[in-house]
Amino acid sequence: MADVSPAGNPPWLTIIGIGEDGPEGLGEEARRLIAGAPAVFGGARHHALAAPLISGETFAWQSPFERSIEAILARRGTPVVVLASGDPFLYGVGATLSRHVAVDEMRTIPAPSAFSLAASCLGWPLQDVATISLHGRPIDLIRPHLHPRRRIIALTSDENGPRALANLLATDGFGQSQLTVLEALGGARERRRNAIAADFDLTDIDSLNVCALQIAAGEGARILSFAAGLEDGLFEHDGQITKREIRAMTVSALAPRHGQLLWDIGAGSGSIGIEWMLADPSLKTIAVEQSSERAARIARNASAFGVPHLAVVEGAAPGALAGLPEPDAIFIGGGGSEPNVIDAATAALKRGGRLVANAVTLEMEAVLLSEHAKRGGSLTRIEIARAGAIGGMSGWRPAMPVTQWCWTKG
Repeated sequence: MADVSPAGNPPWLTIIGIGEDGPEGLGEEARRLIAGAPAVFGGARHHALAAPLISGETFAWQSPFERSIEAILARRGTPVVVLASGDPFLYGVGATLSRHVAVDEMRTIPAPSAFSLAASCLGWPLQDVATISLHGRPIDLIRPHLHPRRRIIALTSDENGPRALANLLATDGFGQSQLTVLEALGGARERRRNAIAADFDLTDIDSLNVCALQIAAGEGARILSFAAGLEDGLFEHDGQITKREIRAMTVSALAPRHGQLLWDIGAGSGSIGIEWMLADPSLKTIAVEQSSERAARIARNASAFGVPHLAVVEGAAPGALAGLPEPDAIFIGGGGSEPNVIDAATAALKRGGRLVANAVTLEMEAVLLSEHAKRGGSLTRIEIARAGAIGGMSGWRPAMPVTQWCWTKG
C-alpha cells in the first residue's frame, strides 16, 4: 500500500473493501477516508452499508461499467473513494481500476474476501480448496474442477446460482455431492444451509451467496483428467477428431505456456484447442472451422469441457485468418493441404512460436515433407495399434498412421 506517490503527492484514489458488517468491520483509517471523501463510488449495497460514514456525493455503478471508470478518471487528482466487496483485487473492481490508474496513485484497504469468510466458516484450509468466481461468468467454468473428494468454493451471481450448480452436478454424474450455501457472510443476515445436489430443495436464497461443494462422483461421472489425451467419447464429434493418443502428443508438441494464444485451424470437434485451454486458465484458443455444423459443435464441446470462452471463427483458411490476434502457437489439423494455408499460418505466427501440423492423407503428407525440406523443423511418424477381436481370438488393429511436422519460427 503506497501512502505517497513518487512525486510526493498522496494517492488520490482509495479502494476500500467493505463487508456485510458495514462500518463496524472497518479500521479507523478506512472510516476516516470514507467520511472525508467528496466522492464515493460503489454499488447500492456498498453505499447502504457505509451510509453512516458518507458525507460526500455518492455515485452508483453505471451500465456499461466503462462509464463509471470514465467518471472516476475525470476526478483524477481529487480525493475519490471506491467501495468494493471484500478484497477488491480478488475478482473485484481493483483489478479493473489498476488497468487505468497507476499503483502510486491509489491505495487499497482490503477486507476479507468471500472465499476467506467461507473457508473460515467451514474450517477448510483455503490453500487446499479450488476457488472460482461464477459472478457474471459462465457456470460451465466449474467443470474442470469436478473431481471426487474435491472441495470447491464458488461465488455465484445471484439467488439462482446454487440451484444451477446443483443441476449441473446432478446432470454430470455428481448428484450425491454436498452443497453448503452460505448467505450474506459476515453480517446480521448470515445463514448456512446444506443440500445434496440431486435433491436440492433450498428456497428463499439470499442473492449474496457463496456455494461450498464437496464433490462425490457417481458411476459414469464426467471427470476431466488433468492429463492431455482425454477419452474420445467425452467429445461430441462426427468422426472428425484428433484421436486420444495423437492428441496427447500434439498438445505436448504445441507446448502450452502461460497466457498464450493458439490458432486451431480446421478444428473439427475442437479437441486440440479445448485441451490446450485445459492446461491452464490463462490460455486462449481461436478455433477456425469452415463447416457451420462443426463450428456449432465446437462451441458445445467448449462449454461441456469448462472452457466456454474458446472463440470460434466460422470460415475457411487462409481467408478466415485475416485480422485475428497474433498467435503464439498454431495447430493445422484440417485443410492444411489447401493453397496458401501454411504460408499464411507461418507468416502470422509470432517469432519463437510453434506450429504443429498433422497429416493422415498422402496429399497432406506431401505438403509437410515439402515444408520440412524448405523450413526445417522435425518430422515424426506416429503409428498406433489397438487390440481387437479377430474371429474368436484377438489381434492388433492398426489405426491410420499420422505424420507430424513441428516447426518453431526463428
